[in-house]
Amino acid sequence: MAQIAPFKIQVPELTLEDLNNRLKNTRWTDSPEDAEWHYGTNSAYLKELLEYWQTKYSWRKHEEELNKLPQFTADIEGITVHFIHIKGKGHNSKPLLLSHGWPDSFYRFVKVLSLLTEGEQTFDVVVPSIPGFGFSSREAVDCDRTARLFNGLMTDVLGYQNYYAAGGDIGTLITKSLAVEFPGTVKAIHLTDVGYPSGSEDWSTMSPAEQQFGQLIQQWVFTEGAYIMIQSTKPQTLGYGLNDSPVGLASWILEKLNSWSDSDGNIENSFTKDEILTNIMIYWVTQTVNTSIRTYAENAKAMYTGGLKSSQRVDVPTGVSLFPKEAQFPKEWADRQANIVSFKKLEQGGHFAAIEVPEVYSAELKEFFHKH
Repeated sequence: MAQIAPFKIQVPELTLEDLNNRLKNTRWTDSPEDAEWHYGTNSAYLKELLEYWQTKYSWRKHEEELNKLPQFTADIEGITVHFIHIKGKGHNSKPLLLSHGWPDSFYRFVKVLSLLTEGEQTFDVVVPSIPGFGFSSREAVDCDRTARLFNGLMTDVLGYQNYYAAGGDIGTLITKSLAVEFPGTVKAIHLTDVGYPSGSEDWSTMSPAEQQFGQLIQQWVFTEGAYIMIQSTKPQTLGYGLNDSPVGLASWILEKLNSWSDSDGNIENSFTKDEILTNIMIYWVTQTVNTSIRTYAENAKAMYTGGLKSSQRVDVPTGVSLFPKEAQFPKEWADRQANIVSFKKLEQGGHFAAIEVPEVYSAELKEFFHKH
């Protein structure tokens, strides 16, 4: 059995000094007049964020706050997995594994921890960092292997015989993979997306609503999906610049936070500057942006060489909460991907619902899992 070790974030002062020097020496590129977010990251907002980063943001403050959370590491199959583990304060708390995505981190779920572990309906919450992200091993692996590692964490390391799982983005792939490979252990799952067309579908067999969804995704790939192509094929080329330039890293992440959130044109309707920067800093201080984006290439390689379990239909009970800034897939599409026993459309929230609307997200999990 893997040994659990307490973990505390301790970023060397030299790392922060180096970051400050790089920020001060940023070499800005030009920007089209009135570009706003139309060409990518808004230059005016990025400069505003940089000013705040240098003059008001305190990593040490947020490091101290994060260290108040019970964090641990465990070595599983040669991979060090960093995780938060908080036991619920209620009676008969249910074990719940939460899997984050990209370009976020375990920090996605920080706001829901107390909401899920306190009150009448509570969970033992486990939030790991995906390998290649944050404080887990700096090694990119595909979502099937991550699922096996996370199942080992929940069963062999933490001793749960059964558990529940939830996630979005890459966390959806991990959660579906868990349900497919360990259906006797994973009792039910909750998703905020269910997976997207791969291009191999026979759309003539699908409903009009599904065909419309397919066209929507095709358009989205051409307008928003360039990051998938490069991260799935040539991530190393991108990784050099992102690991070397904090402003480059911020720009790459910031554009997705803006595009995928329910921000209504103002990113700070969804995230504070401190939340944005803390998520970025987790990538920066761990130098994991390259391994995080390489995860896309590992998934693509696994898909083409043998398939991924996350692409198979899930038989365990599955709940879906579809937030308005996610791609609006119809229930028929969800039914093809999983055994959908609950399908709800929400009125507020985006791709990062757990941090954007934590009360809504946690209520969705409680309502679903306490019925299954």
